[in-house]
Amino acid sequence: MHARDWFLVFIAIFLPPVAVWIKRGFFTKDFLINILLFILGFFPGLIHALYVISKHPYEESGYHSSIDGHTNGGQYGSIV
Repeated sequence: MHARDWFLVFIAIFLPPVAVWIKRGFFTKDFLINILLFILGFFPGLIHALYVISKHPYEESGYHSSIDGHTNGGQYGSIV
């Protein structure tokens, strides 16, 4: 898991719906389910929040560096 996901786990321990909101968005199915579970009890909301965080891990975007450590700006064969 990425450090951002561990931060969301920390947030979920105190307020599970906030962690799901950050991870999935405001008017999403996961957020609404988590709100309902949190109203029913803290632990169902916490378990669901941890499930959502683990099911949708953080993926870094951007260009990966080449073998020599330089990036080519996303263009094939460009000179760095």
